[in-house]
Amino acid sequence: MDPVHSPSSIDKTRVMDVKPLRSLKPIFPYPNQGLILVQAPPSGPFPSGYTPFYPFVSPPPPPQPPVAPTPLRTPESSGVINRDVKPPVDASGGSERRKRGRPPKSSQKTNVVEKRSWRSEASIPINHNFVVPVSLAQQEDGNREVVDLIMTGYDGLRRRLCQLDDTGAISRGLAKRADLKASNMMMTTGFRTNIKRRIGAIPGVEVGDIFYFRIELCVLGIHAPSMAGIDYMNLRGESEEDFVALSIVSSGYYDDDDEDENVLIYSGQGGGPTVMDKQASDQKLVRGNLALQRSVRRGNEVRVVRGIKDGVNLNTKVYMYDGLYTVQDSWMQKGKSDTNIFKYKLVRVPGQPSVYGIWKSVEKWKEGVSSPAGLVLPDLTSGTEGIPVTLVNDVDNEKGPSYFTYFPSLRYFEPYMQGSHTCKCQNSCNPGDPNCSCNQTNKGDFPYTGNSILVSRKPMLYECGPSCQCYPGCKNRVSQTGLKLRLEVFKTKDRGWGLRSWDHIRAGTFICEYAGEVIDKASLKQKLQEGGGNEYIFDTSRVLEPFRWNEMGLLLKGSSDDPSQDEVYNIPSPLVISAKSFGNVARFMNHCCYPNVFWQPVMYEDNNQSYLHIAFFAMRHIPPLTELTYDYGVVSNDDDINNNFRKRKCFCGSSKCRGFFGL
Repeated sequence: MDPVHSPSSIDKTRVMDVKPLRSLKPIFPYPNQGLILVQAPPSGPFPSGYTPFYPFVSPPPPPQPPVAPTPLRTPESSGVINRDVKPPVDASGGSERRKRGRPPKSSQKTNVVEKRSWRSEASIPINHNFVVPVSLAQQEDGNREVVDLIMTGYDGLRRRLCQLDDTGAISRGLAKRADLKASNMMMTTGFRTNIKRRIGAIPGVEVGDIFYFRIELCVLGIHAPSMAGIDYMNLRGESEEDFVALSIVSSGYYDDDDEDENVLIYSGQGGGPTVMDKQASDQKLVRGNLALQRSVRRGNEVRVVRGIKDGVNLNTKVYMYDGLYTVQDSWMQKGKSDTNIFKYKLVRVPGQPSVYGIWKSVEKWKEGVSSPAGLVLPDLTSGTEGIPVTLVNDVDNEKGPSYFTYFPSLRYFEPYMQGSHTCKCQNSCNPGDPNCSCNQTNKGDFPYTGNSILVSRKPMLYECGPSCQCYPGCKNRVSQTGLKLRLEVFKTKDRGWGLRSWDHIRAGTFICEYAGEVIDKASLKQKLQEGGGNEYIFDTSRVLEPFRWNEMGLLLKGSSDDPSQDEVYNIPSPLVISAKSFGNVARFMNHCCYPNVFWQPVMYEDNNQSYLHIAFFAMRHIPPLTELTYDYGVVSNDDDINNNFRKRKCFCGSSKCRGFFGL
């Protein structure tokens, strides 16, 4: 039998007799102290004098006499630069200037150089008047609303920093990654939650939540170390008997076995090549390894985060919170490098939702190894879309929705308005290009990041169209490239047909547009009076529950004082779309009072005529097979179209359900 699954034959005395070294405790920001942002490879070594736990701080410096801050100027504004964020430091403790081989300046001239330079991490323009929308109590203990706020805020800030980096508006510094810059800013301002160290579940974090950066786990208090795979704490004193494991991240760096969705064989940490010796060494029973060993005896619950390869970009991972496990056994065995490594058997606590099993099932569906239960049609679009859309019903015997013609876009019978913008860019439009008229129409901001993620909601978003001279693959044509996600139309238990995705969806990802026939208000009123119904009507004049997707823009210097005004849609005249006879997958998206999708008006030009489209984007990170929903809104009070259709009972079941929605 495989020794991994049958450890009884292993001599466990080797594990128990090893004497631990002094542990490293997670160190969090000191009050009113800045953070020093450093980078290190995933396997170490970490710079001397710094802890491998986020936010990588050194011991507090000795008190200094107060010095009046000197305003620094950034390339894009004359605002005061955040002086709490120190310049990047390399592994040897020197500045970036020293790392490049230049001699360090004398201490008397350091401040002069700093005043003239904006090429440091300190040039991130933090707005010090920003009011953190999280109370001190919520920083200690979160809830679902706070977790969603921080997740949305963090990713919004990261996207905005990516946008500024792409245009060269802020310096890149040593740490070029926007995810680290965003987390640095949020940690500095205290925009975080669940900072209280605890065993077991994290308030507001749900099993199945997904993350695209390890640092998100730190901001939410799920897993404190940004690099180490084991998070632990000392319960009482310095004795090794008081160590306990809090969480692990299984990222596949070691030889972890995760074939069983309820059992994880986890490899200990350490044992890799050191700086002085490239030869791999045996793992030692210290720090996290020791904490996991002690958790075998204690039987405490350990949070497990699984790192899964991104199906789109194989060089990156998606991190999924898989819930609580208990450590039931441990032993030592030979690894691939012929060194001794620790193995730990973790078993999932019963009664939790199955999430990792769903990921494994979806992988098999994509590979054609198996099919989802209740499969009705492998492709609802009959080849109209470049990616098939599956039709599934495992609830009842209904064979499919009422007949309609699948159509991937809008059918305009006349232009929405006369053309107003085209660009003359060669090849593709570039962020920050002052000569691109489409950039200027978007107030100088390129609307998407380099991987086609929407940066922020806009009153109106302008894309390049067929009349523009840039080539069809331009990055400013995201909503015109068709479906990129593996979507599925499925039968819900109480709300008819719905829409979900086999793929995980990142916040800001384009999902689809609302396709159908563009009609006027008079035609809609006539159809309703004739009893035609309005189940598949999209009306831009509907009143939506207000929400802020761009709120974290306030943390950046020079942002609007009221970013919510940047999210109020500016549509010259109402657009009404009927998808009853012609439409695409958007017609199956159900209403929710707390949705995970929002719509964005998008305008582009064709033959000197401008056409308005409705594009749907992910509001938050969405795990696979999660239903996609958006807010239908309610009919405005001045709308005289058949009051009988103003309200419908809502069955969304969310914590913010208002009990009805408009149709």
